[in-house]
Amino acid sequence: MEEGFKQVTALEPRFGDVLRRHGEPPSRKRRGGFETVLKIIVQQQVSLASADAIWRRVRKGLGQVNPSAVLAMDEDTLRSFGLSRPKADYARSLAEVVASGRLDFRRLRAMADEEAIEKLIEIKGIGRWTAEVYLLSVMQRPDIWPAADVALMEGARDLLGLPERPTVKQMPDLAAPWRPYRTYAARLIWLHYRHMTKRGTVG
Repeated sequence: MEEGFKQVTALEPRFGDVLRRHGEPPSRKRRGGFETVLKIIVQQQVSLASADAIWRRVRKGLGQVNPSAVLAMDEDTLRSFGLSRPKADYARSLAEVVASGRLDFRRLRAMADEEAIEKLIEIKGIGRWTAEVYLLSVMQRPDIWPAADVALMEGARDLLGLPERPTVKQMPDLAAPWRPYRTYAARLIWLHYRHMTKRGTVG
């Protein structure tokens, strides 16, 4: 981890400023597998507080968070845990794919970044952002850049002194100079963003 941050700060000195002000970002490492992907789906397009509250209800309702437990529930039951209708559908689709063996998390680890992302986004409800977050946080891949992440966009705007928030299309070019350490750039920008929100400078 330390070497990755060292390399990316050599490419962009403003990352070094973030490290000096706030220290190394907290680890984003998660355990791999079905439960983690389901949790990332729950976190899609809702605040962290809402996601945490819904996830607690999902875990309590399922008892054991595994494909069999999800498949034993109908859509209405899953929705009673706080899932939207689409997310209840996504949860069942994920459970079916894992239970059938069409998604093998051990094989996923052996794949190159783009191959693993493409494999994940074949599943209903998993877009590129969800797949990238999985590779970044679970598989600890060093060069992942979730370009559609709004916090990453806004953090980059502030840290780099940009006149406006970069678009999804602009984000890959923005991060190109930081290859092959874009994961570390993302973690530092997220850390900067968290402190932005505390001081009330977002927007």
